[in-house]
Amino acid sequence: MNTSAAKLQESYQQEGFLSPLPVLDEIELKEAREAFAKLEEEFGTEYTQYSLHNVHLQYSWVMNLTKHPRILQVIQAILGPDVILLDSRFICKYPTVKPADVQENEDHQSKPVTDNELPYVAWHQDMRYWGIAGGPVLSVWLALDDSQKENGVLQVIPGSHGSGMLPHRQATRPGNLLSVNQEIPEELVQVDKAMICPLKAGQMSIHDGLLVHASDANTSQRRRCGLVIRYVPTCAYPTEDPDRPRKFHATQLACGVDQFHHFSSKST
Repeated sequence: MNTSAAKLQESYQQEGFLSPLPVLDEIELKEAREAFAKLEEEFGTEYTQYSLHNVHLQYSWVMNLTKHPRILQVIQAILGPDVILLDSRFICKYPTVKPADVQENEDHQSKPVTDNELPYVAWHQDMRYWGIAGGPVLSVWLALDDSQKENGVLQVIPGSHGSGMLPHRQATRPGNLLSVNQEIPEELVQVDKAMICPLKAGQMSIHDGLLVHASDANTSQRRRCGLVIRYVPTCAYPTEDPDRPRKFHATQLACGVDQFHHFSSKST
């Protein structure tokens, strides 16, 4: 491992995330945004908000993003040379506060009217939702749009991956985008240590499956869209959970050699 890779690994192991990291050049970003715009036209924004799941199996341009050399270079520095692509999903937070919903305060400054049902992502750990053992799960957020505080940027609790799995419960606030509507109770989250991970379009952040993270609602007039990609080392394997059976129909060998074939059946 070269010095740069060793530093990435050291920082990642200590903090549980890395951000921001460059991936797409201007031409690649333009092509990806244009291709995604076609999906929005075909399916509509209500669908593309969260339902474009594992479309790397359908669209070569998405598959190419999941295996982009700049992504895999970092992934291999963290997980080793042999890596499985586990899953992918586009997540888009579209502007939900319209200009007509903006009011002026006493200083004649515009501010959005708040709405407790705006889509957000509650504090959680990815490993809660993945039946995986034998190795870590690493998540990539590849930004197609600038991701800033105003449009719902990723928030993380640095180092929280070292605390193991925390209890989750049903979310009490409406609008949670997590598919099973769970959250870590806020009293268990060190919110005072939270930091945001702003990204320019074409950059990525990566985080460990046990890192506590969340994102607020998009209260801006700008879309926040990104491709989430999950990777595991080939030594990892799916676990049985009769209460929530999981299937892995979209796994691919991302790089290296798979000597274990734990996902060869594509299901648990």
